[in-house]
Amino acid sequence: MQTTKQEVSDLIKRLPDDCTLEDVQYHLYVLQKIERGLKDVEEGRVYTQEEVEKKMSKWLEK
Repeated sequence: MQTTKQEVSDLIKRLPDDCTLEDVQYHLYVLQKIERGLKDVEEGRVYTQEEVEKKMSKWLEK
């Protein structure tokens, strides 16, 4: 398992040389959200398709 510093270093190495600070921030944000989602899955914090449809029905009704 990599440390946070190693993950950031690897990310920066993968980005193009002309990337902006906003590009770096965006990619860090996406990585953080992915890691949070994977942790949720590991800990069983997920919804079935039916549960999602029920929760979203008030926005999806026409």
